Amino acid sequence: MKILVIDDHVLVREGLKQVLRTLEDNVEVFLVGTCAQGFSVALEHPDLELVLLDYHLPDMNGLDALRIFSRRHPDIPVLILSGSSNPQIMHQVLQAGAAGYSTKTSVSEELLGAVRCVLAGDIYMPPPAAQTFDQDYPAPATAPMPLSPKQEQVLCELLAGRSNPDIARLLSISEETVKTHMAAILRHFNVQNRTQAVVAATRCGYRATAKS
Repeated sequence: MKILVIDDHVLVREGLKQVLRTLEDNVEVFLVGTCAQGFSVALEHPDLELVLLDYHLPDMNGLDALRIFSRRHPDIPVLILSGSSNPQIMHQVLQAGAAGYSTKTSVSEELLGAVRCVLAGDIYMPPPAAQTFDQDYPAPATAPMPLSPKQEQVLCELLAGRSNPDIARLLSISEETVKTHMAAILRHFNVQNRTQAVVAATRCGYRATAKS
């Protein structure tokens, strides 16, 4: 498993590395201090499974960096780290494609829980903040035209964290057909990428299929 950590504080990076290496035996953690370095690592290692991205960085705003990651690497989930628990910031990063939001005040077990949640294809927010978030940002209305049964199947596999090739294999359809269904799903929820679709679908009551 490969994880990229982007944070401009050396001690924070090293601390995160020690925590992340307890996930499993073969965790490889890349540590960088700028967005530019992070983009380079992501290009060199397209098999990254997770990015931990600091919201405040010296060379680029974390929100802008998140949008770039979402556009260039839509299959790599990004967990935002911040010292703030402001629900407005959470709303912004989730709308921009983040797979989760965790505060830097979290203890190790809370952070590991957030990481496991995101790696499982779910969306993570700290529980107290999530309550406030749901009150301030209620789920949007769904699109007038419902998803087809096959589109719902694709969506449920997406919620399980599966890639397009995996979805194609499991549903016995071509990858091009998966992409067509995925485009329809994005239009249905009026979102720009897979992670935003997961956020919208989860809040509208859709659930992932069980992983085999």
